[in-house]
Amino acid sequence: MLHREHLPVPVVVVGNITVGGTGKTPLVIHLALALRASGRHPGIVSRGYGGDSRHVREVTGDSDPKAVGDEPRLLAQRASCPVFVGRDRVAAARSLLASHPECDLIIADDGLQHYRLARDVELALIDARGLMNGWALPAGPLREPVSRLALVDALVLNGTAVSPAPTFSGATFSMRLLGNRFHRLDRPMTSCSAADLAGLNLHAVAGIGSPERFFDHLTGMGLAFSAHPFADHYDYRAEDLQFAGEAILTTEKDAVKLDRLSISLPVWVLPVTAEVSPDLAAYVLEKLNGRPPA
Repeated sequence: MLHREHLPVPVVVVGNITVGGTGKTPLVIHLALALRASGRHPGIVSRGYGGDSRHVREVTGDSDPKAVGDEPRLLAQRASCPVFVGRDRVAAARSLLASHPECDLIIADDGLQHYRLARDVELALIDARGLMNGWALPAGPLREPVSRLALVDALVLNGTAVSPAPTFSGATFSMRLLGNRFHRLDRPMTSCSAADLAGLNLHAVAGIGSPERFFDHLTGMGLAFSAHPFADHYDYRAEDLQFAGEAILTTEKDAVKLDRLSISLPVWVLPVTAEVSPDLAAYVLEKLNGRPPA
């Protein structure tokens, strides 16, 4: 058994048992903002996938994503709370608390399998792909057996996802991603609707865990485009984006890596916000306060 280290503040883990993106970043942002609105002062720790830093470091809204990772940079921009990255999540959390003693709660992004960090609440996210073939790595997508889901406090089902554990006794929440306005990468105060882009020769770029989710979102907005999926955490070069067309559409996670590149076409970024039902922050606080959820 691994020795678990307890922090002086509660820890809420957001994770999944599958490889690839299931929507953890927008869920972490939603939870951090909702907890702040409830009077708490959360901080976020993350592994920093896609970054090259081997040491614990604080992430700001203008940190280099090559050093800290694309998702932590986005978290720092959107979550309105301190964000620290490090392969050792315990060390990252202790550094965060030392630098920001006002923080009274830690959210561990993608920390379900980081067992050395003791946790008070575990949230597992599942998207529409479900558990696919249900096999463990490398034959399938699972980091842990399906039985691991029986141990978490709550499941969060993203989009059209259904629970893979029908006998699950914990709480279940529904999540959907909302976003209907784009902003220009080089002029963040300039925005437009899908109708403003309709009829243009568009290219959609996504280097996320499930690029199809972004492409489906655009299609649902009535847009026609050429789809360009890239690997998750892809390190873009300017030549990757030299398309013949009129505009590029991309995700917020990709945008943090594109703003330093010389790209000939205008780039429009689609921010998304997680909507979770019922109230996930209220559930977390009730769990931390030791009262049964309402």
